[in-house]
Amino acid sequence: TTEIAYNIRKYKVRLHVVLDLYGQYPLSWIITPTETSTGAIKAFQIAKQKAGGLAPLIHTDRGAAYTSKAFNHYLASNNSQHSYSAPGTPADNAVMEHWWADFKSIWLAHSPQPQTFEDLEQLVTEGIDYFTHSFISGKRNDLTAAEYRFDKAN
Repeated sequence: TTEIAYNIRKYKVRLHVVLDLYGQYPLSWIITPTETSTGAIKAFQIAKQKAGGLAPLIHTDRGAAYTSKAFNHYLASNNSQHSYSAPGTPADNAVMEHWWADFKSIWLAHSPQPQTFEDLEQLVTEGIDYFTHSFISGKRNDLTAAEYRFDKAN
């Protein structure tokens, strides 16, 4: 989850992305007004539907949404074990932190400031599509996240 803003008044919302670490493929995303367990669970429900199930191990930081009883009950009810970053150690969540940094510095910083929530949703949709289907990485043998995930690496 990261904070993003729109409008000249800088209305803040939370962007939740569930990222498959294999090739940094975004499985799902949603925008919510605040960071809550409800939003986090919804993001994982969408990922579960798209992927056909949840991964056996889910790694998150120690944000309130992820340490909540509701979120942990959701993972346990889906046979997923929860792994946490160590307190005050962003490096434990380096893949996601790097993905957020790229999304914000490569995509959001070079796009016009969205003025409405609908504009923001469109911008995020286009950005996630870009990082999934167009952005190549040397870490993925110069493939996109989609190519790498769907076995074009071999």
